[in-house]
Amino acid sequence: MDKNFLEIRGLKRTFGSGDTKQEVLRGIDFSVSKGEFCVLLGPSGSGKSTLLNILGGIDSADSGEIIINGDKLADLDEKALTNYRRRHLGYVFQMYNLIPNLNVKENIETGAYLSEKPLDIDELLQILGLFEHRYKLPNQLSGGQQQRVSIGRAIVKNPDILLCDEPTGALDYTTSKEILQLIEQVNQKYGNTVIMVTHNEAIRNMADHIVKLRDGVIRSDIVNTSKISACELEW
Repeated sequence: MDKNFLEIRGLKRTFGSGDTKQEVLRGIDFSVSKGEFCVLLGPSGSGKSTLLNILGGIDSADSGEIIINGDKLADLDEKALTNYRRRHLGYVFQMYNLIPNLNVKENIETGAYLSEKPLDIDELLQILGLFEHRYKLPNQLSGGQQQRVSIGRAIVKNPDILLCDEPTGALDYTTSKEILQLIEQVNQKYGNTVIMVTHNEAIRNMADHIVKLRDGVIRSDIVNTSKISACELEW
């Protein structure tokens, strides 16, 4: 694995000023290998979602740098940053953010339009377990099915990095495990680097790499040598 595929160096982010000033990230340093499943673990307020948003180009750091495949994000102008997000990143959020008047296949196609090398949509629908539901609207689907559509929309453009922000946060136990198995399958089949934010300690057991945050600093950064499959997780 290329350990230097994604490098985060000295990342800091502060919100507010004066009495309301809050240091959310206080010098974050770690790297992620290409194709790795990395979990950012920590309680609410630890800075993990802010870190994910900076990685995704949604927010910017006050200082420090992010280097992806040799490119420094800070060196990119707005047009280049938009192009970076479009070509290299896929996003899966806790809320599905589907377009209500488009069916399953059409929602996934909105992601395909952003790519020069999209995956085969029908094949992806089969992997997602959505082929027979491809003409249904979002309001005709369960929460788990809607999250599968969200994952499909993110992964269809075959991004280098799949950013997942609490993707099972709104789901029940059984559906959560199904979604985790799906993300695991996507990671293994397509080789996308997965970075997942969660406060669920159990999910660390399926990851290659666990970065634990608290109060804006990294408390531990470890490689998981006893990884288990998502179907074996319990919490």
